[in-house]
This record gives sequence, C-alpha cells and structure tokens, in this order.
Amino acid sequence: MIRVLLADDQSLVRAGFKALLDAQPDIEVAGEAADGEEALRRVRELRPHVVLMDIRMPLLDGLAATRRISDDQGLKDVKVVMLTTFELDEYVFEAIRSGASGFLVKDTEPEELVRAVRAVVEGDALLSPGVTRRLISEFAARSKEPAAAASLTELTEREREVMALVGIGLSNEEIARRLVVSPLTAKTHVSRTMVKLGARDRAQLVVLAYESGLVRPGWLG
Repeated sequence: MIRVLLADDQSLVRAGFKALLDAQPDIEVAGEAADGEEALRRVRELRPHVVLMDIRMPLLDGLAATRRISDDQGLKDVKVVMLTTFELDEYVFEAIRSGASGFLVKDTEPEELVRAVRAVVEGDALLSPGVTRRLISEFAARSKEPAAAASLTELTEREREVMALVGIGLSNEEIARRLVVSPLTAKTHVSRTMVKLGARDRAQLVVLAYESGLVRPGWLG
C-alpha cells in the first residue's frame, strides 16, 4: 500500500485529493498537514512514501520543508511532489534542486494525480504532462555555469549517454528506441547511473546532467 501525506493550507484541496487517492486500491492517505512545520512533523511521524506538498504555505513554505526532508538521511525514502498553481512556477526549479521528485499543477486531471503518486514511488521523475521538455529547458537556462564533469568519471560511456538522454527529457521507452535496446535495459542503465551518482531519483539526475555540463540548454532531442 502506497502511503501519502497531503500538505496544503487549503482544506478543500486536501479533501479533494484525499477522496480521489483513498478510492484507489493501492493508495491510502496516511495524514494531512496545513503548513510546512506540521508537514515536517507528520513526515517524521508517519514516514509516508509520497508527500504532495504545496509550494506556498504558512509558517514554513513547501520549498524549505522539502529541503529539510531531502537533507534528513532518515527520510531518504520519502518522495516529495510539489503542488503549484502555475505550470512554470518560479520555485519549481529550486524545488527540484532541493530534492523534490517533480511537480504537478493543482488542476491536473484526477488520473494523472494517481499516476503521479505511483510513478514517484517507482523512482520516476514527475513533471506535468506536456511541459516536461519545456521545463527542463527553462531550468537549464536558469542554471549556473556547469561545473567540471569530474563527478561523472565513475560512469561508463553508455551510462553517460543514457544520462544525457534523461537530461533532455526522454522516457525509458524513448531512450530504448534511441539506443535500440529494450526498455528494461534502458531502465537498468538509468538505475545504475542514479546509484553511482547518489541521485534520489530521475529528477535529480536531470539536474546533475545540466550542472555537470553533460547537457547544455537547447540540446532537446
């Protein structure tokens, strides 16, 4: 059973998400929080698999709460999905850097919300449908000058190639077609790359691809 924590200062939003998620046979809402401080307390208490975290909340915003969760080794298995009103919210980029596994707009379709929860548990990055590559491009344009790629020395040539394709927004299936391998092989390469680089999930792998200089703005395939 996938356990979810809802963190949003709007009770109506929480109620809607709770009704939808609790109706799924493999998902349960383990708890709720109305501000960032409460979200942190509940995460430490309940250890949910996924936190749906609003970016803007009182006492402690979602961005700061996400950073604290990411920095706590005891919570390394907790995945955070940021909730925002706008697809390209300025804080989304910093949220991904801070350890979020992705983001969703609040008016996303119900089936997409359910798919999102399942996806992040599997280790996939979640970026709202239709804006994945645009988001990555925007992130890249805002990122700092790439550092030396010394951190990638442990990767094989194929793993670097796969990481670059992840960096431009390709799914495992798209990577498999590009490299003429099976989707399972592509997934294995992605997983090994994340392990070697200590990336929590696919979203952080995208960040590392840009910050290392392996991928540059405009390299969308």
